[in-house]
Amino acid sequence: MVVVFFGTPAFAVPTLQALLTSAHTVAAVVTQPDRPKGRGQKMTASPVKVAAGQTLILQPESAKTEDFARQLEAFHADIGIVAAYGQILSQPILDTPRLGMINVHASLLPRYRGAAPVQRAIINGDTETGVTIMRMVRALDAGPMIATGRVHIGPEQTNIEIEDALAREGATLLMDVLDRLGSLPEIPQDDSLATYAPKIVKDDGRVDWSWPAARIHNVIRALHPWPHAVTFADGRRLILHRSRPSADRSDKPAGTVLAAGADGIHVATGDGTLDLIELQAEGGRPLPARDFLAGHPLVPGTVLRPQA
Repeated sequence: MVVVFFGTPAFAVPTLQALLTSAHTVAAVVTQPDRPKGRGQKMTASPVKVAAGQTLILQPESAKTEDFARQLEAFHADIGIVAAYGQILSQPILDTPRLGMINVHASLLPRYRGAAPVQRAIINGDTETGVTIMRMVRALDAGPMIATGRVHIGPEQTNIEIEDALAREGATLLMDVLDRLGSLPEIPQDDSLATYAPKIVKDDGRVDWSWPAARIHNVIRALHPWPHAVTFADGRRLILHRSRPSADRSDKPAGTVLAAGADGIHVATGDGTLDLIELQAEGGRPLPARDFLAGHPLVPGTVLRPQA
């Protein structure tokens, strides 16, 4: 088939690579425009643009314009494949390929429709997630489901690890669906079971120490590598990379540092205690607790707070 592919982040790259090495023809790759990134605000191409190689690249600021629709029509595509593109597509765009458009979505729909399904699953303490290949419709992630694949979420795994596993599963599943498209049933979603996974913003990383230790641990691993969970100690911003929850109890106020040593920084929470195993000072680099404490002492009794 002739394919047009829509995708932007690293999650979409395995699917694009599978298409590029298949018997299908990728006529064009549509991705978000280059954006400023990092301290120097250097214009940076998306991971999908980098992976596309010599394939024709389209980077519309808006995928809803008539000009873009005409560009898309010129490819006479059989099907459109979308994987975390990052823009809402209009109905005329969805209708342009002969066989419509299908989406590689990183959750077991109808659970976690929206922009941040992996992070929200980890924050909520789920032990399983997956990928759904679905027919795209105008409503957000609400189209009929064609295939699903399941992925286990380990208690220490971070967002980047789970997304990587889901990306590989999605690529494999998508290729199988393309081989059998038309013979697979398309199952409507039960909208009454739908949940929404809103976009992650930086403020989601502010740790509220009145939360249970397990929830804080989940936030830390869900927001790695961006935007990271953060806390403040005596006005200093600390970025939290790895932790371990404990059922140990303390009568100290939530956020109080109970002990600090080579095996971690032990902090009271609203339910249980949390060991901070790896953390980072503002402007520094991630360090194990032992090395961090050598340059940034945290004495017992210090109270960690969600803001300076």
